Amino acid sequence: MKSLRSWFVLLALGLGLAGTTPRTLAQSEKPASEGSHAASATASKAEVDQLRRELAAQRRAIEQLQAMIQRLTDAKSPAPAPGAAHLVNATLPLPEPVAEAAPLAPLATVAEAEVPAPPAEPLETQAKKDSSPPVTSGFNGEHFFIKSANGQLQIMPYGYVMTNFNSYIGDGAPPDSFGVRIARFGFQGNYGDHYQFGLLIDAAPASQAGVQQAVLRDLYLNWKFNNAFQIQAGQFKEPFSQEELTGRTNLDFTERGIETRLYPSAVSAFRSPGITIHGDINHGVMQYWAGAFNGKGYATTNTTSVPETVGRVRFYPWRNKKDNPLSNFAFGGSMSFSRTRGLSGEQTPTMIMNDGSYTWFPAFPVNGNVWRYLGEFTYIKGPLALRDEYVLASFNRTGVGTEQLGGLGFANLPNIRYQGWGSAVTYMITKELRPENGTPRVTHPVFGPSSDGGDGHGWGAWEIAVRYSGIQGNEPGVFFNNIYTPQLVPTFNYHTDQFTFGVNWYLNYWIKFQSNVDIDRLKDVSTIGVVPQNYAVFIQRLQFRF
Repeated sequence: MKSLRSWFVLLALGLGLAGTTPRTLAQSEKPASEGSHAASATASKAEVDQLRRELAAQRRAIEQLQAMIQRLTDAKSPAPAPGAAHLVNATLPLPEPVAEAAPLAPLATVAEAEVPAPPAEPLETQAKKDSSPPVTSGFNGEHFFIKSANGQLQIMPYGYVMTNFNSYIGDGAPPDSFGVRIARFGFQGNYGDHYQFGLLIDAAPASQAGVQQAVLRDLYLNWKFNNAFQIQAGQFKEPFSQEELTGRTNLDFTERGIETRLYPSAVSAFRSPGITIHGDINHGVMQYWAGAFNGKGYATTNTTSVPETVGRVRFYPWRNKKDNPLSNFAFGGSMSFSRTRGLSGEQTPTMIMNDGSYTWFPAFPVNGNVWRYLGEFTYIKGPLALRDEYVLASFNRTGVGTEQLGGLGFANLPNIRYQGWGSAVTYMITKELRPENGTPRVTHPVFGPSSDGGDGHGWGAWEIAVRYSGIQGNEPGVFFNNIYTPQLVPTFNYHTDQFTFGVNWYLNYWIKFQSNVDIDRLKDVSTIGVVPQNYAVFIQRLQFRF
């Protein structure tokens, strides 16, 4: 403002000087006065020139800033996010001139202070970066599945329902009845390539053929180091035979062969808590299992400190030679060892027929070692399948004696021995290929999607099946010649067998109808009042799985 006041003073002096005549100037004879006027004129011109230079510099800086702001505003960029700072194209007024202007900042410094941050990325780009891949789900042709975003965790719900109508002919046989034979639901899955798990729950735990039922069937975790070395722990089937390890929905008949009454943990559907090491060698040419289990099933704790050990091997000598007619031929064997405790009231297995028609052999107290041995083979060629197995079981009776008052106390009795066998033949009359442990791919389903290679709907797939199975028990008798209390342990040496004829109708890959006729032959009777005779059992089953 000092410069501005000086400018007005000079303007007033200039006007005054303009009104003074040369005469007046000429009449002035004072040198000091003339010197003073000259100095004042020189100072006023310097101040005006300085103001002009400062105003010109400021005008140039403001014009450069306005041009820069216009370029940034006209640049093509997405609209800024709500609330974000943005530039406004406006015409800035020139500042008033000042007497003492501060030094101008360099142009680069001004630009850095005023230029905003780069424009924000489009919303679509931010969404792609922030959101992770979604969880996937679908149907793989066998089961529904849910898979994690990274593909590592996969869960597949599964289950099956079987409804029966059983009809009996024979004295003392059970009444005819409808019922839900099995209803099981659960899930299975994997985490990566090295972990598999499963959970199976029974929703219809009704007793059948003396088998203990429980809500929890399977609960296991399998760790797979590679195909040749895997460890499975939890509650699952003891690996003893091909008939046992065949899935319930893949059975050729409505019930398993009667020789299965001799398998480990038969009282609990062959399942028991434990751990096993298993694997496939050379692409499945050899398979092996070695495990230790509770041995009393899933409903009873072990009565001894000795676990039930199971070992099994199975060979496919020509498996890797697809053109060889024996590529699907397999044979193997297994053995198991366990101990029983007489003081816990343990007995031999209940020998009731799997279709529930009758009990053919009584149960006896046991104490000591239990040994089981099994041999098996399977041959599959196209629609034809042959299966056979033979099993032995021996139960010690160390220190059992008689059960009569005043008897023999803890005398040793001879071992009880059993043997069982089962041979089956099946043939797909509609020519579908018969898998070893699976469901045939139906070429012409009655309804629903057809399998790969199918060409429309039809009458489904049809299979005929024949089986012969039998079992024999020998409980040797003994006479203890005691002077005071002589005792006689009676002998039981009975056997029974069964012929089964069946037709399996696969309406599609998930629905199957089975019709079986069992001819059960009771030759030797162990129950008072029952006479030797043949029983006929008709079983109709509708099965649905997913």
